[in-house]
Amino acid sequence: MKKIKEKPATIEAYIAAAPEALQERMQQLHACILAATPGAKEGLKWSMPAYSYHRILVTFAVFKNHIGFYPTPSAVEAFAPQLTKYATARGSVQFPHSEPLPFALIKKMVQFRVQESLAADIKWKT
Repeated sequence: MKKIKEKPATIEAYIAAAPEALQERMQQLHACILAATPGAKEGLKWSMPAYSYHRILVTFAVFKNHIGFYPTPSAVEAFAPQLTKYATARGSVQFPHSEPLPFALIKKMVQFRVQESLAADIKWKT
């Protein structure tokens, strides 16, 4: 993976700075997240694509062998039965580049975060 010399200012710049072979995959993930949250604000947080709707909902980052998806610990816990084939940690899921992205699951996780944020005023990383 090539090193990013200067920090990207937009999600589009972040995707463009990634290896060419991964850019379409990242664009598809970006589109999936936006489709799951009409009206979401997008930007970069912690140098990663981030999406917010009242609060930060999810972020993601590209790595050599996977995309790290960060929907918060509560979402990872709520969807644990569907995430058994992926490496997970507190608040994160690794989607290997060797497998298709599970767009339906990602969409459900993002929508869960929207509902959680609106209903329970759940803050980021709680």
